[in-house]
Amino acid sequence: MKPIFLTSIRIPAIKLLCTAGLAIIAALQPAAAQGQKTIAIAVKVAGDPWWARLEEGLKEFNGAHPNLHIFMQGVSRSDGALQAQLIEDLIAQKPDAIGIVPISPQTLEPVIAKAQAAGIKVVMHEGETQPTKDFDVEAFDNAAYGRHLMDELAKGMGEEGEYAVFVGKLTNVSHNQWVDAAVEYQKQKYPKMKMVGTKNETNEDAATAYRKTQELLVAYPNIKGFQGSSSNDPVGIGQAVEEAGLQHKVHVVGTSLPSLSGNLLKSGAVESISFWDPKLAGMAMCEIAVRLLNGQTVKDGDDLGVEGYHHVTVKGNVIKGAAWIDVTKENMDQYKL
Repeated sequence: MKPIFLTSIRIPAIKLLCTAGLAIIAALQPAAAQGQKTIAIAVKVAGDPWWARLEEGLKEFNGAHPNLHIFMQGVSRSDGALQAQLIEDLIAQKPDAIGIVPISPQTLEPVIAKAQAAGIKVVMHEGETQPTKDFDVEAFDNAAYGRHLMDELAKGMGEEGEYAVFVGKLTNVSHNQWVDAAVEYQKQKYPKMKMVGTKNETNEDAATAYRKTQELLVAYPNIKGFQGSSSNDPVGIGQAVEEAGLQHKVHVVGTSLPSLSGNLLKSGAVESISFWDPKLAGMAMCEIAVRLLNGQTVKDGDDLGVEGYHHVTVKGNVIKGAAWIDVTKENMDQYKL
């Protein structure tokens, strides 16, 4: 599946078509051949380019491991209860392992326990604080990444002024870890900066990020910066900043992809984006699942055979790579994601 290039926030019809299409594809998912091990991956919102990119990694990994049957499904909107039902449905298909990118860890606890009780291995991504799991794989240390985003924002803002923070969901573990670490770090290192309001929840939706940015620009006319967490946050924030003619005056950083934010990077409405390649994260999840299915484990210093995960750190059942990438208009052409 190719990434979707968003040039406007007015995309509900396109998003619905993408979601419907993925639902049909999931319904037609071929059964595993006899003797194959099955790995089912439950991501967040179907139709989002971020998860389309992760699916590319699953397909590449599957191509190199023909003894596996790997497939991915997501839900129609960012809702923990819907994701819990999706995982219930996956459990009923009796896969050997399930990979999960959680929307709401608390909501998923009962179904994850059910999966493990059925002998299904559970590998998380962006689920470091999920109580029940076999392993969670992170592209990097979340607190370090949050501090890094704050350094990028402070650089653009001249280390002073008001800024706002966005998360995809208030229940999203990694988004909140990034923001919490960033704000705490700002208080210590950049005392002339000040966060305004509270965390802005966007439901991973560019249109919501756009609307909330418009409101913040009115409520705080001196605001100088925004930090987004969902890959769609910088898209909506940047479009609102661009429409207000505030490029280079209001600084926007956050997690996104060049395919989503490229035009805004070029115009200066978004200063920089950072990300890890979800394709590689998907491959790392699969490698961990395979090791578990083979009766193996993952230990500190192991090489998962995936770029960014060649020397992982392991604490308890949380695995961390060193895989973040920074992109500006100067180097964006290097990353055709």
